Amino acid sequence: MTVNDIKNAKVKAWVEECVKMCEPDNVVVCDGSTAEYDRLMKKCVDAGLATPLAKKPNSFLFRSDPSDVARVEKRTFISSKTQEGAGPTNNWIDPTELKATMKGLYKGCMHGRTMYVLPFCMGPLGSPIAKYGVELTDSEYVVLNMDIMTRTGEKTWQYIDDNFVPCLHSVGKPLNNGAKDNGVWACAPVEQKYISHFPEEHLIWSYGSGYGGNALLGKKCFALRIASFIAKEEGWLAEHMLILKLTNPAGEVKYVTGAFPSACGKTNLAMLIPTIPGWKVETIGDDIAWMKFGKDGRLYAINPEAGFFGVAPGTSEVSNNNALIAASKNTIFTNCALTEDGDVWWEGIGYPAKGKLVDWKGNVRDAFPKDKAPKGEEMAHPNARFTAPAKQCPCIASDWESPEGVPISAILFGGRRPSTIPLVHQSRNWAHGVFLGSIVGSEITAASTINPDEVGKIRRDPFAILPFCGYNMGDYFQHWINVGKNSCTNADKLPKIFYVNWFRKDDNNADLPGGFMWPGYGDNSRVLAWIFDRCDGKDNFVETPIGYMPKDGAINTDGLADYYKKTLPEITKVDKEGWLKEVKDIRENHYPKFGKHLPKELSACLDDLESRLNKA
Repeated sequence: MTVNDIKNAKVKAWVEECVKMCEPDNVVVCDGSTAEYDRLMKKCVDAGLATPLAKKPNSFLFRSDPSDVARVEKRTFISSKTQEGAGPTNNWIDPTELKATMKGLYKGCMHGRTMYVLPFCMGPLGSPIAKYGVELTDSEYVVLNMDIMTRTGEKTWQYIDDNFVPCLHSVGKPLNNGAKDNGVWACAPVEQKYISHFPEEHLIWSYGSGYGGNALLGKKCFALRIASFIAKEEGWLAEHMLILKLTNPAGEVKYVTGAFPSACGKTNLAMLIPTIPGWKVETIGDDIAWMKFGKDGRLYAINPEAGFFGVAPGTSEVSNNNALIAASKNTIFTNCALTEDGDVWWEGIGYPAKGKLVDWKGNVRDAFPKDKAPKGEEMAHPNARFTAPAKQCPCIASDWESPEGVPISAILFGGRRPSTIPLVHQSRNWAHGVFLGSIVGSEITAASTINPDEVGKIRRDPFAILPFCGYNMGDYFQHWINVGKNSCTNADKLPKIFYVNWFRKDDNNADLPGGFMWPGYGDNSRVLAWIFDRCDGKDNFVETPIGYMPKDGAINTDGLADYYKKTLPEITKVDKEGWLKEVKDIRENHYPKFGKHLPKELSACLDDLESRLNKA
């Protein structure tokens, strides 16, 4: 198939316009076939950009440039028509100015390279919740990853209409006068990187980075930043949430979504192996949920992605064995270490490496005696990744690609909070649940900052979507409020909303591993079981100033270590003084930034919380 064979006139005209601007040597319309994947991967191997892994069938290791290892939030822009539309938490440049700058960079940027035309679907093909896009890129790495992360190729063309999302990407390193990459990762200097979104046009332009969500434009750029704006227009929800399928011992099923900031165990929860007998957790998705109302008035969710783009460090048999199995073949690894026998290794993998390793920068080094290197000396980059097909996950649910989506019973919010926030509490109603989502955050620790003055402060990440919301966050809160109002006649069909915290600490208790007052991982199934019963209206709760909390004995502790049984009462009660400090921080440091865009319902929830605490 060539550009001339593209049937949609709008897509064809856009591709031709971009070809004229970027001036690639060749243009290839991707067909999404296995033969194409193998051909492009061989091209990367022959160019010295990818290393085949002897220990993992059809798997390969890439190393990126040290300047191109993660999202670049300072170079990520929501270029709405007005700065107010982007809001106080997004970077904004006037769209006319930004387009002029980027067109200058795009001019001739694909000299010496091939432009790949990649049609893709976010969600199951033909799903009423799915959306479609076309990415143009000069990176084989992007095509290969997008082939795993989305539904790509010729089969998607029949669904693409004039409402497609155009996604233009270039690594920003033209090869002029016969120049070659010579095995070096291609990207532009940091100050020339632009990950730009034009919400009103449903348009994405990315330049200068070849890594992750900066370049795989179906991921955060489309699935969250642009999709969240489209969701506001159309009355649905595009969220940074896992989706899991929870089955109790009686065989009853409920579906749960959850929003957690980075390093808070989202993927681990999505692939959890329960420690309580008879319960089962299966995965629908580990990162993004799109939710629309079904004919029955319930919210139905799909996972718009087809793969996992998971953080490798910290993934082990203990923390997430299902993820390790999912990434055991047909997987792309990025910035992991390479072992002598042709396998990948990373910090926290659960066992020390042997002999020599090639670290993520390409240096040959002696392996450490433990499975964790000193900070700053990591063998794998802390944001090293694996890109694995979701269908390879042993706990993937049979209905994970259901076109209609799955009906959501519960929504979880959570952050990394060593104090104040209890193990679990439930909102009283939808507006109160939106309030809980709006205050999500994690405490800054000494390990996560070089500024001692920041330690103990709360880094708020509302709904865990702060870096990924495509418009004013205050308006985003209002959209959630409106979703509840629009369902007022079916309020009982709305998902119940909960706030969880696996990370309470008592560093003075020598019995507690790492000082954590809750074991986490598979034992989080004990909390899920309580949530399951609350969704059925079971009388297993007590009312408190902060919401509904478990009754004494409502959390199953059979088989739990004695020291956790002793700490459970402490992490399932209200810390009145801590919550009053929380109210003060929200009132003085968090909510004011949203100004007139903050919904009055959230201010009322904050006032109500303070009043209830003072009366307690």
